[in-house]
Amino acid sequence: MEHEMTIDEAAKRAEELRSRLNRWSREYYVEDKPTVEDYVYDQEYAELVAIEEQYPDLITSDSPTQRVGGKVLSGFEKVTHDIPLYSLNDVFSKDELFAFDQRVQKAIGRPVDYCCELKIDGLSVSLRYENGEFVRGATRGDGTVGENITENLKTVRSVPLKLKDAISIEVRGECFMPKKSFVQLNQAREAEGKDIFANPRNAAAGSLRQLDSKITAKRNLDTFLYTVADFGPMKATTQYDALEELEQIGFHTNHEKRLCHSIDEVWSFIEEYHEKRMDLTYEIDGIVIKVNDFSLQDQLGFTVKAPRWATAYKFPPEEVETKIEEIEWTVGRTGVVTPTAIMTPVRVAGTTVSRASLHNGDYIKLKDIRLNDIVRIYKAGDIIPEVAQVVLDQRPADSEPYVLPTHCPICHSELVHLDEEVALRCINPKCPAQIKEGLNHFVSRNAMNIDGLGPRVLAQMYDKQLVTDVADLYKLTEEELLTLDKIKEKSANNILTAIHDSKDNSVERLIFGLGIRHVGSKAAKILAEHFGDLETLSKSDFESIIVLDTIGDTIADSVVTYFSNEEVHDLMSELKQAGVNFEYKGIRSSQIETIDSPFKEKTVVLTGKLTRFTREEAKETIENLGGKVTGSVSKKTDIVVAGEDAGSKLTKAQELGIDVWSEEKMAEALADSHFN
Repeated sequence: MEHEMTIDEAAKRAEELRSRLNRWSREYYVEDKPTVEDYVYDQEYAELVAIEEQYPDLITSDSPTQRVGGKVLSGFEKVTHDIPLYSLNDVFSKDELFAFDQRVQKAIGRPVDYCCELKIDGLSVSLRYENGEFVRGATRGDGTVGENITENLKTVRSVPLKLKDAISIEVRGECFMPKKSFVQLNQAREAEGKDIFANPRNAAAGSLRQLDSKITAKRNLDTFLYTVADFGPMKATTQYDALEELEQIGFHTNHEKRLCHSIDEVWSFIEEYHEKRMDLTYEIDGIVIKVNDFSLQDQLGFTVKAPRWATAYKFPPEEVETKIEEIEWTVGRTGVVTPTAIMTPVRVAGTTVSRASLHNGDYIKLKDIRLNDIVRIYKAGDIIPEVAQVVLDQRPADSEPYVLPTHCPICHSELVHLDEEVALRCINPKCPAQIKEGLNHFVSRNAMNIDGLGPRVLAQMYDKQLVTDVADLYKLTEEELLTLDKIKEKSANNILTAIHDSKDNSVERLIFGLGIRHVGSKAAKILAEHFGDLETLSKSDFESIIVLDTIGDTIADSVVTYFSNEEVHDLMSELKQAGVNFEYKGIRSSQIETIDSPFKEKTVVLTGKLTRFTREEAKETIENLGGKVTGSVSKKTDIVVAGEDAGSKLTKAQELGIDVWSEEKMAEALADSHFN
């Protein structure tokens, strides 16, 4: 700067610089069409830095100087996705792909157009904008709950900090590390004596989960946005047009897409990019195929886990050769003994592999797998290592068939086959391995949901003879917990509180937690609702169980067999004495008509931050009162509960004239609801 600028002059100049720098950055990182040389950008960037250092109050959230990172977090807060991030069902062959098309045509009644996109091998992210400002970025997580990585995503150059228009929108896509950046990163780490990343996806995930955003800023990540969760003002009515509109708004989209008018055209696109994939500057592992028309997507709908209107074709897996050095056997919760191949480490599909499940003894016999064999392995779905076949012409002359074990590797009891199962099974109920796995299952999220009791803590408890079965968990004392490694007073109190709170669970969690063979969480709830309590279920016979919908012979027989064991009734007595609830607390189908609640038969949307409930607690309570909780506001929505910092959903509800409640009003209504 030639002279000392006034604050007004500095503000005007800073705005000019920001505008140009952001435009140049977009041309470079999003449009791949740079219009100025790097040194021009660098000069103006340096001038903006100087102005902002002199006048810090002029720094804005969309300034390019804010992409260098700097915030250091203590951890990542959880983010609940109002609209879930669904995963896609995969297909692995032309036949499976064409079968998908037939299902779509059967449901719609005619052929449809498909939008084909490259399946980027990165980390799924969700970006939220309010009035054009980037306000939150989150990981996919489990599809419902992810992690807030806003500060790290701000360092990614292709993520706009401010949109051209002041619109509110939520978009989703993939954050990835380009191949060139991956190679440079690993070269630098190797020179520093650090471990290298196995593949670009792992490198991207590790970079996005840095607590220091300065580290993320140095990793040269990129994004491709491909879907809209909350459309806001967008006008597109098809997936292809939505991608075009996303780019117009300012997002980085992948140009390698194609509108296909038949499944044959889709297959041609797949074949083309199977050949081109190695020439791309980023990793892909398949092609995503979506019904193009949004109205047809709505007509097709979703399953519990995935949309019916889309699928992902996964490219055939890479196969490599390695050597079987040993076969290790482990014991699971139900006593099944599973073999695992220990192999000479080898890289396959981007990661180093040294172990592969051999599933069961019959699998070993079928493939005639032996020690010291050379085998061809691949990754099923590019994830799970599998043995494809033995390379027989490399088998040693002195090779002998592998002899299956006859006794449990942990307790040394004789192994048996039950009911003509292919699996070998240890049936010793006192087998330490089974007890440890049973404890892990009992405390898991879908069972008794006891926080703080992970596998390592439970293993210590068992090894120190603090617990021998699940009932012993309810006898633990603070003094006993403090004898465990890395357990201090606060952790011990948290564990005891979680154990105590679990006593009040509805009994379906206990039924599932007991680990009855073939009884999953859904079957446990059906049994709990029908029989009402654990004692009644324990005395029920095969005929009274088999009549229930979706409960077949296998589950009915398993339940009767389980409760015929005297040791089970001893365990029940201990649990009852400890105060564990044996009764079903959920809503019964026959009770829906008797509910007196404003939520009954109403569609409810929760938005904003709730302070008195977790979102899951509110959802479960409302549904137990006959309501339905959804993630998006529409004309069919009856009530919107608006917590703190409610955004576009609140605005849309007000525009549509939908009844808007505060969290306090919801709490009062929940308290007043009852059964007649």
